[in-house]
Amino acid sequence: MLYLSLKYLHILSATVLVGVGFGTAFYKWMVDRSGEVRAIAYMGRLVVLADWLFTTPAIILQPLTGLWMLQIAGYPLGSAWIVWTLLLYALAGACWLPVVWLQYRMRALALAALAAEQALPAAYWRYARIWFYLGVPAFVAMLAIYALMVFKPL
Repeated sequence: MLYLSLKYLHILSATVLVGVGFGTAFYKWMVDRSGEVRAIAYMGRLVVLADWLFTTPAIILQPLTGLWMLQIAGYPLGSAWIVWTLLLYALAGACWLPVVWLQYRMRALALAALAAEQALPAAYWRYARIWFYLGVPAFVAMLAIYALMVFKPL
């Protein structure tokens, strides 16, 4: 029962992690394309909030439940699919950490522009490009992790 409970939490947190990540990225990207400062500032607040409420707990649960299940099932940590999963998770995390900083900066810039009734500064758009390009390898890594979890090759 413990293993199945951990598996449930692992699958649920993976779904939340990828789903919220894709969802917030899509809506933020689309709102950014609108150029509407009020909407961008509002979305900036929501993206930061979603990271705190959903993404961060899922990021913590993933390795805890995954490693615990590996221990119960007796999989050796040196198995190729586990090593690749951990490396890809580290890659996604290495992309996500600067993304969090960028989201805070973009939110602050958008709120300042809204308060001053001005257009978004060039720094906002520079951060948005970096945010986008960091998101691509992170999402690809997460999709690859899903495949490794399902197929457990090698």
